[in-house]
Amino acid sequence: MTYDFGLHFTQELGNRFGPNPDNWPATAELVTPFLSIVVDALGVDEGLRWFEAARQAHRRVTEAERDRSYNFGFAPYLDTATGAHEDITLPVVAAFEALKGTYEVTGREVGVDVDVYFECAAQACSRLDAARRYRQQQLEQRRERRVAAQ
Repeated sequence: MTYDFGLHFTQELGNRFGPNPDNWPATAELVTPFLSIVVDALGVDEGLRWFEAARQAHRRVTEAERDRSYNFGFAPYLDTATGAHEDITLPVVAAFEALKGTYEVTGREVGVDVDVYFECAAQACSRLDAARRYRQQQLEQRRERRVAAQ
């Protein structure tokens, strides 16, 4: 299924970094396709869950680094948070690899925390969900009007 995730994600980036994309981090453009893969593969609701799981996995990595404790890395923490290992399907693998790619690409740019992208992605999913519910409500109201008119 095709979603307008890229549009909503771009709006969230604008809210975060300002309206001029020239002032955004260089990685913003590069991670957008990766994050879109998650929503295209899993849908809006699961995409939101996965973005929140990615935020959790990132927090575990940063906490381990801060505490100088053992760090398993982003991928194992993501696997645990999403439960990806329980249902290895093509969409799950695509989403998992896309989030790993986002994490790797973002880690190459100084001064950008990948959590900002995961947060913006989660917000974009929330926007998409609200827009979907609104469209469904509008369709239902039209159906009710047609039935009442007959």
